[in-house]
Amino acid sequence: METPDPATVVERLNALRLEHRALDEEISRRVLDLEADELVIKRMKKRKLQLKDCIARLESALIPDEPA
Repeated sequence: METPDPATVVERLNALRLEHRALDEEISRRVLDLEADELVIKRMKKRKLQLKDCIARLESALIPDEPA
């Protein structure tokens, strides 16, 4: 398996963090709206968790392996 370029990983991380932050803000706005669709909010929360997992995996990929 090919190791990803660290610069590419950092760019992807930044994009995912921006999307995560924007989604968090949108969820917060919708939760306050009494007429908001609960299903849409649930889907947004699920996407936010997927983003968080992807961010964690990419951050882990940036940590160099230590020799035993």
